Amino acid sequence: MSDIKLFRLTQGLAVELQGDASDLEKPLQTLIENNLEPLLGIYFLASEYSTGKTHAGRIDSLGLDENDCPVILEYKRSTGENVINQGLFYLDCQINHPQSAL
Repeated sequence: MSDIKLFRLTQGLAVELQGDASDLEKPLQTLIENNLEPLLGIYFLASEYSTGKTHAGRIDSLGLDENDCPVILEYKRSTGENVINQGLFYLDCQINHPQSAL
């Protein structure tokens, strides 16, 4: 997959903006958490949120959408089945403990 391109529109003309890749997850996480509401419309709740003793996981960023539904953000520089497994793990955690997990 190629990099996402961003453009500034000025008087109907598109000018590509120069991007900068982050080598580390934490700076990206901090940047997004500080701007969750304007970027994605998500109210920020917690960073590194613990999923409890049973699941023993940690959610990178936790927020609420406009319907007060939990939104989980994970930051990855790699691809692979572990990314999907982690998402399924959080879904299982929420299904089994809807009131206490998130």
